[in-house]
Amino acid sequence: MPKVRLALAQTNPTVGAIVRNMERCLQMVQRAGQQGAEVVLFGEMAVTGYPIEDLASQRSFVLSAEEAVVEFAQKLNRSGLGHIAVVIGHPALAVEANADNHAIAQNRASVLRGGEIIGTYAKHHLPNYSVFDEYRNFLPGNKLLSFEHAGMRFASVICEDIWQAGGPVSEIANQSVDVTLILNGSPFELEKTDKRFKLASDLAKQTSTAVAYVNLVGGQDDLVFDGGSFVVDHEGRMIGRAAQFEEDLVVFDITSEGTAVCTEPLSIERKSEDWQIWNALVLGLKDYVHKNGFSSVVLGLSGGIDSAVCATIAADALGSENVFGVSLPSKYSSDHSKADASDLVTRQRIPFRTEPIADAVASLESQLQLSGLAAENLQARVRGLILMGISNAEGHLTLTTGNKTELAVGYSTIYGDSVGGFAPLKDIAKTLVWRLARYRNQQAREAGFVEPIPENSISKPPSAELRPDQTDQDTLPEYDLLDTVLDLYIGQQFSPQQIEAKGFDKQLVERIVLLVDRS
Repeated sequence: MPKVRLALAQTNPTVGAIVRNMERCLQMVQRAGQQGAEVVLFGEMAVTGYPIEDLASQRSFVLSAEEAVVEFAQKLNRSGLGHIAVVIGHPALAVEANADNHAIAQNRASVLRGGEIIGTYAKHHLPNYSVFDEYRNFLPGNKLLSFEHAGMRFASVICEDIWQAGGPVSEIANQSVDVTLILNGSPFELEKTDKRFKLASDLAKQTSTAVAYVNLVGGQDDLVFDGGSFVVDHEGRMIGRAAQFEEDLVVFDITSEGTAVCTEPLSIERKSEDWQIWNALVLGLKDYVHKNGFSSVVLGLSGGIDSAVCATIAADALGSENVFGVSLPSKYSSDHSKADASDLVTRQRIPFRTEPIADAVASLESQLQLSGLAAENLQARVRGLILMGISNAEGHLTLTTGNKTELAVGYSTIYGDSVGGFAPLKDIAKTLVWRLARYRNQQAREAGFVEPIPENSISKPPSAELRPDQTDQDTLPEYDLLDTVLDLYIGQQFSPQQIEAKGFDKQLVERIVLLVDRS
């Protein structure tokens, strides 16, 4: 029976860096060719990175992407790789630019072979915002992309095409397709790996084809693409999976009957939630820093849990030598907070300095005659001023350490705690911050290393230390309770009445909802 060797090329493109992205794609095809691959499948928008947002309306950019695909096909042929069928995702011009040189771009998959583009499939128009958050029907009159290669027939679809019945998916069932190829740019969410597998498994069983699913990997602004590309056989069984949160190239042998085997052992194990979250945070920070031209970061270290976890994520992402910690003590800073910050940097060998803020705060308080909350917020703003000054002088990207809970209820001083170019914990609730700290310490213990985060930073009551003996719970509910209500109100979009109906105190719910709405 016919058999084909298929390579899944899971790449980490940078939005807009077409030349660099194509160089990486060429390296992937070369590696695949060395392993005997006859078909190579890339992810959605691998040529330009994803999402391209307003670049979708820039005619010159979209044309550059199209030209890069043509040149890529020719380069593959000149390199002796023209016999390999390469399926790659990219934007393409849908209509001529209008008077102000704007364009409408399509999300396209192209098949390259013999130095030419032998087939294309345009799924829909690209958005000029972020990724699609709803199903879009494929373009009217557009035909399924299918092609013959190595004695087998392949069909190719893009991302949301497998979300519901109809459209190109129904065409697959009506044709003599052996393998369905799915190009994806699917951002990381908890439990999404299971959803992807179910969609691909259902498709395989409905169409009696093996299904190959390739996802992008890498951080891009506020998104993280987690990779995890995989193949299922015609009975919907997982055959093998690529790595999560790193580039990978995995190769499978697939028959015309829809059976599939890995050419080398691949795990199908599902990693723990904490492992996935931690690695998503590390990759998101690493790529944001590097893709924006930085090599190091600076952040304030208070001895508290948020700055400790941020520093640890940064050290894992960039190396501890590229993480610059700054202690910014005020007259209210406790000895244990300063000691905890010092302990953290000793454990991780992070470059560290102390920049006291008491004199600057006292001068401004006197000049402006500030007191109460205004005086408390001034301390945070002076800290932000110092961190940005160091950033400008030394070229580090400033990290802001606020977590999702604080941001949701306005417990993060604007132009103070919120100062920075990137917020690693912006989507991490306070209770999850503690959980991740314990997880990372456990990982270190099991590997025989020093725990990176001091136990006292985890166990002590959280405090902004903006006045004597202050704790967060002076003004906020207990974090376990607060995070539960916030998840219901923001995450699950329950109304206040629905939350109260679940047994929560009416006044508490009203208080939290008011904080969120004001924030």
